[in-house]
Amino acid sequence: MPTLEACQQRIGYTFQDSSLLKAALTHASSASHRQDSNERMEFLGDAVLGLIVCQVLYERLPNALEGDMTKIKSAVVSRRVCARVAQALRLTAGLTLGQGMENGEHLPTSLAAGTLEAVIAAIYIDGGLDAARAFILRHMDGELVQATDSRHHYNFKSQLQQWAQRVMHATPLYELLDEKGPDHAKCFEVAVSIGGRQFPSAWGPTKKDAEQKAARLALIAAEELGETAADDTGLG
Repeated sequence: MPTLEACQQRIGYTFQDSSLLKAALTHASSASHRQDSNERMEFLGDAVLGLIVCQVLYERLPNALEGDMTKIKSAVVSRRVCARVAQALRLTAGLTLGQGMENGEHLPTSLAAGTLEAVIAAIYIDGGLDAARAFILRHMDGELVQATDSRHHYNFKSQLQQWAQRVMHATPLYELLDEKGPDHAKCFEVAVSIGGRQFPSAWGPTKKDAEQKAARLALIAAEELGETAADDTGLG
């Protein structure tokens, strides 16, 4: 079937059983019975995507806390991201829809996201977990990297607080040491202390940014992040 062949070329995976891809691209509006639509595959694909993203984060972020990994995972597997990936692969172009529905840019975001999940399930059933992982990393690794690099999700202040309470039975205290520059372009110097021990200070364009950097320096000094984190900051 030409449409299925074109879809396989776009996604970079050739099915041993192409009927699985056909099922993944069958919307409930065109199926005689809902069991024949891609809804069950969406359910499975959502779980497979979540598992693989969790495994990748566990491998790539050996020092990240559970809460931070949860935030990153939520960002990567969101409907918005899944729909964007589906649209980039033009998955909905091969979707079989019922009367009154048209393929194109005006389809709901949830429909595009569900199609990606269904295709992930089809690849998983056809080729196993390794094939599904390869597909996800090929087309979603950029989303993983972006979410991992975001300071909003990878919160060093949160890490430091949990470490300080667990190891030193104290709460980190942040102190503004200095500020320089005009009002429209100030820089702030912040240091953190825990139980009377002060760690190296850090500069940032905002107080929050400086606090995050100071928390990371404290974690490095406490050997909680190790050499890899030091290299990432350009300090090592």
